Amino acid sequence: MKKTHLSLFVACALTALLAPLSALAENTATNPVPRDAKWVARHEGFVNEAKQGGIDVLFMGDSITDFWRNRGSNVWNSYYAPLHAANFGISADRTQHVLWRIEHGELEGIHPKVVVLMIGTNNTGKEQDKKTIRNPPPEVIEGVTAVVQDIHAKLPETKILLLAIFPRAQPGDPFRDQIKEINAAIAKLDDGKTVTFLDIGPKFLEPDGTLSKEIMPDLLHPSEKGYKIWAEAMQPTLNRLMKGE
Repeated sequence: MKKTHLSLFVACALTALLAPLSALAENTATNPVPRDAKWVARHEGFVNEAKQGGIDVLFMGDSITDFWRNRGSNVWNSYYAPLHAANFGISADRTQHVLWRIEHGELEGIHPKVVVLMIGTNNTGKEQDKKTIRNPPPEVIEGVTAVVQDIHAKLPETKILLLAIFPRAQPGDPFRDQIKEINAAIAKLDDGKTVTFLDIGPKFLEPDGTLSKEIMPDLLHPSEKGYKIWAEAMQPTLNRLMKGE
């Protein structure tokens, strides 16, 4: 591991260990924290990419955004490469991780016209022990709100296209109710000026509300067909925001 990676990772680890001691009742979704060394290295890559500038559209989020690099690469090359877009999505990220990334340089040196943000699905549900709740919807709402506020603070002239969390699982699964509650709340962040909220979730669903495995094979991440649906559904709004409207 490079020394810069090691020193930063050690500092990150101490931050993560000490934070709970100072704020036992804190909403973890709004408490910026890093992850492991590999994650820090990816973050540093984004910081370096930002320093190079030339980014007009910036995507930020978790694995659903991250997978534009593989499942959605053909669609990305068609729709977003010509727009000088960059992808700062990292698989498994939660709101607290994106907050840390923002606070540690990922938005420095760039002035994108639009930031496309979708985050929060990994804050829902339970931890790997299948018992511990990650964050209840009110905390996730606070986390998404904090991310939007941080982006605006760093990039006050940039339009934020806030996407509703995509549907996951099948009707009747607790994820559906949690996501519905979160989306209803974060929709209110749309101020008609800086923040535009867009819910394209229904585009992925069958008439009976189910998810097709052709569109989301694991009922969470889009297939190439799903990414094409995403791009087509978002394009009119993105075009408008790119024009500053």
